[in-house]
Amino acid sequence: MKKYEYVANSLSEEIKSGCYPNGAFLPTEEKLTEMYNVSRQTVRKALSILEEKDIIEKKQGSGSVVKTRNPAAGSGKVAVIATYIDDYIFPGQLRGVEEVLSRNKYSAILSATGNRICSERRILEGILEDPVAGILVEGTKTAFPNPNIDLYEKLAERGIPIVFFNSCYPGLKGPLSVCADNRRGGYELVTYLLNKGHQSIAAIFKADDIQGHERYSGYISAMFDNKLIVSDSKTVWYTTETKDRIFDETGDILSSIGDATAVVCYNDEIAFMLIKYLTACGKRVPEDIAVVSFDNSSLSEMSPVKITSLSYDGMNIGTIAARKLVDILSGRKASSELIPWKLAEKESS
Repeated sequence: MKKYEYVANSLSEEIKSGCYPNGAFLPTEEKLTEMYNVSRQTVRKALSILEEKDIIEKKQGSGSVVKTRNPAAGSGKVAVIATYIDDYIFPGQLRGVEEVLSRNKYSAILSATGNRICSERRILEGILEDPVAGILVEGTKTAFPNPNIDLYEKLAERGIPIVFFNSCYPGLKGPLSVCADNRRGGYELVTYLLNKGHQSIAAIFKADDIQGHERYSGYISAMFDNKLIVSDSKTVWYTTETKDRIFDETGDILSSIGDATAVVCYNDEIAFMLIKYLTACGKRVPEDIAVVSFDNSSLSEMSPVKITSLSYDGMNIGTIAARKLVDILSGRKASSELIPWKLAEKESS
């Protein structure tokens, strides 16, 4: 890539992310030469490219200004796209979103993908036909290559700011994200179990969402760092479509767990199901097998044995993501954020 192309692409991404909102002046040519360590001629060529793409306009004697590209910027409508709306942790997150948007005079248009790529595409096509001021979105099947990236790029080209929450697409550059530090969480749960004396630790993770891969990465890293060998058979993977079959008569969870004395679960929903399954099989939790999890949701309290689980320590990812979108829409700078976990120790470990 030539230098002027790099500068043009970099500025374009910063504009899409809201670093330079609609109507904002870009840094002066002199400042840009310092920022990118290039010549003024290179900067001018980069700015010309942005002008040709109708991203900026040059004002005589004033500099370069970001053009207003989102015709719905003042509509007061924000699209909120979640995988689910009334299931598991999402109601709490969506209440946080709606509270922030309402306080800032925006109305939320809620949609759910069911974690299905075709549903996500239909929703995004609808937004392209009827634009909104901004989009809050939870990625769909984020562990897989996503064929809807082209629609997100079209939305960004129209100047519609996008903020992801819970998960995002690694291949999509520009939009901000608010996600939990899942890799660190997996590492912390294993470290906690090791300190409790467990040496054989099994795990159950979700295969089609990136959070499952990140949590597995932390789990396996902690085991390796402590010189423990992990059998592949002790890691159980499931998908959106196979979740309800993990613990039915066709499953063989006990065989997979083997001699493990503890299990790290993808989330409280899986931990809740596992504890009921183990109890039905005559296993005691935590005396025979300890169970730990993520999210510290209401299910961790409703479980027959209250679940030791990682929490957001009072933070609401939906609230944080909505605030960042409002900042962008208001012309303020915003950046991505990684939310740390805090252990809520209960009865299951």
